[in-house]
Amino acid sequence: MIEIVKATTDQQLVIIEQLAEKIWKAHYIPIIGTKQVDYMLDKFQSFTAMKQQILDGLEYYELKFNKESVGYIGFKNEEETVFLSKVYVDADYRGKSIGKKAIQFVEKQAKDRGKKGVRLTVNKYNENSIAVYKKMNFEVVDEVVADIGQGYVMDDYVLIKNI
Repeated sequence: MIEIVKATTDQQLVIIEQLAEKIWKAHYIPIIGTKQVDYMLDKFQSFTAMKQQILDGLEYYELKFNKESVGYIGFKNEEETVFLSKVYVDADYRGKSIGKKAIQFVEKQAKDRGKKGVRLTVNKYNENSIAVYKKMNFEVVDEVVADIGQGYVMDDYVLIKNI
């Protein structure tokens, strides 16, 4: 059974931090390298970073499969859309519709909040994720290169799904 549980405790954020380290290192090192992954984990997915993001309006949710934490999502309201900042599922649990259910959950949140759609960014070389988003009717609407410090950039596509 798939559950989506809002992260409201420090303990949940520690679990998400641990999931991020496992998932990111397995998935992103081949795409952007170890040094950038380590930098981005510290900057964006550390306990301290997540606490600040929550203060800034980001909502984190644990993704559970048979009561085990296997991934997480993070999103926040924008003027016309909900920005899906994070959607990550442990590789051992992919193919079980967990990511799909998580994205559908965010779409429902957007609709319930009176938003026109869901917006996200994805690394241009993250081909598997891009294919999944397109299968779920997200469309590439822009490209963006964002300087994230220490000489690193995020080279992304911007995708939107209207709801």
